[in-house]
Formats: sequence, structure tokens, C-alpha cells
Amino acid sequence: MSISRGILWVTSGPSGAGKSTLLGRVLALYPGTLFSVSATTRPPRPGETDGVEYYFIDREKFEKMIEEKKFLEWAKVHDNYYGTPLAPVEEQLAKGKDVILDIDVQGALQVKEKEHPDAVFVFIAPPGIDTLRKRLEERGTEDEEKMAGRLRTARWELTKVGEYEYVVVNDDLETAVLDLSAIFRAEKCRVRRMKDMDFVKEA
Repeated sequence: MSISRGILWVTSGPSGAGKSTLLGRVLALYPGTLFSVSATTRPPRPGETDGVEYYFIDREKFEKMIEEKKFLEWAKVHDNYYGTPLAPVEEQLAKGKDVILDIDVQGALQVKEKEHPDAVFVFIAPPGIDTLRKRLEERGTEDEEKMAGRLRTARWELTKVGEYEYVVVNDDLETAVLDLSAIFRAEKCRVRRMKDMDFVKEA
């Protein structure tokens, strides 16, 4: 099967929905799929490597890249900038590689506004707010104030599910892996992605 360009997977979901675990499982099933590395102005944490977890750049360079429209999407969060550099994503898509973005809803809406022709939008949701609270409590990384903030954000994010093409409810991980994998397979079979197939050219 020959596909002219890769698929840009735009995934979002509340903190605690299990995005990282779910995406990691599906990435293992599709080894040719790449995970996009974001850029940030926040300093690296212990153990983080430039170009692996993030591209760590200074504020002046980030703001210049904004002016030059070198980000697919970007946002300012807690006085630090975060964004997806456009060039590496376009380079991999042009090679026929699929690229996954794990970004917040605001970033996803920016990508959607640009009407990116290769993008597929998937929202990864918890089965409910109560389950989300329980998962955040079990992580033990949030105090009550931060948890309340995350839950407020989650409620807002859930109101934007209609902006996405697919939603995967991550209640049971194995079922969620099957659901997301099915979406991957279905999108790869779209006729518009098979321009190089002989029978498509002849039609």
C-alpha cells in the first residue's frame, strides 16, 4: 500500500485520562508512527534531554518563531511557552510518516482552524469526572487546589469533544487500545490517502 503523505494525529484529553499510556500502547503497534516533540521555554527538569522530552529554547527565540509562524500551534501556560514546531512535523508527513501530537484542546483548535489536510482529531476521555478525580488522587501528585483546577479544566475540555472526529473513552485500557487502533486502521484505508495506488490512478 502506498500513501502519499503521513497522517497527523491530533490527540487531546484531560489530565488523568490516561493519554500517555494509551498512546504508548498504540505507538508500539505502529512502529513507523512518530511522536511529535514540543518546544518550551521552561527549564529542563532533572533527567530531561533536549530534543527528547522537549526542545528547550529561550523566550526570545520562541517569540521570534511565533512572529515567523514557525509553530503549528502554541500556547502560554503558567508564564512559559509551549508549542509544536511546524518544520519537523511537515518534514515527516512529507516522507509518508504518521505523526502524533499530544496537545491540549486550545492547541488542537488552533490546528483545526488552519484546516490541516492531513489531520485527524481524537479526544481521549475518562468515563466520568468522578473517575478522573479518583485517578488524580491515586497519582498523589496534586494538592487539593491543583486538583480542583485540573477538574475545572477537564470539565471545559469535555465541552469541546464535538470539535473532534473521534472520541475514545479510556475506561478499560485494553478496550481503549482496540478502539484507537481501529481508528488508526480505518484512517489508513481512506481512499483520499491512496493517491499512489494504481487502481486509484486508473479510476
